[in-house]
Amino acid sequence: MVIDLDLFGVYLPGLLVLAVAAFVLVHIVHRALATAGLYRLVWHPALFDVCLFVIFLGGLTALSERLLS
Repeated sequence: MVIDLDLFGVYLPGLLVLAVAAFVLVHIVHRALATAGLYRLVWHPALFDVCLFVIFLGGLTALSERLLS
């Protein structure tokens, strides 16, 4: 279970924090793949980015579950 975070008195849902972290990771991977020119091998780049986001969000959620239990 993802817990809420207290940020200077404002409670943020833990899933929101994980989603922002996943977005940052996707952005970093997107820039790296675009620089390397690997996006020309991808059929649908936007769909690929959404899949990366889901994979990273799932991974971060599983990692947080493991670390918090």
